[in-house]
Amino acid sequence: MFNEFINNASSIINEEQIINPSQYSPLVLAYIGDAVYELYIRTMLVKKGNAPVHRLHKQATLFVKAKAQSDIIHKIETVLTEEELLIFKRGRNAKSGTVPKNADVNEYRHATGFEALLGYLYLAKNNQRLKELLDLAVKDTGKDGCI
Repeated sequence: MFNEFINNASSIINEEQIINPSQYSPLVLAYIGDAVYELYIRTMLVKKGNAPVHRLHKQATLFVKAKAQSDIIHKIETVLTEEELLIFKRGRNAKSGTVPKNADVNEYRHATGFEALLGYLYLAKNNQRLKELLDLAVKDTGKDGCI
């Protein structure tokens, strides 16, 4: 379900309209990466079976909150290519101007870097690598979503 969406979603945008993903600001990459990650998590949770929306939302937040994303990037950092690491660092070092009240600044910056990487891979149409990293992100998670 998620794979089909990712493979088809980029066809919505005309090829000539997409610039090289490395030319987007890291915060724009994080913006689209946040949506990609949220969809992946929601799809994963729904595939596990029908559940009340409130419970699905609570489970999803365990994966998408800044601390969880920060933990994920630390977990997968060793498998990133040099290019992916540079993209992550661009996102991590970007100054967004705000930090959510429930997040530590370092965790939030690492989460932004993680989302920037996902956004970059999505816009670059590197769907296989995007799926690999997303699968690694949730691998070995407990039933409560914690790494």
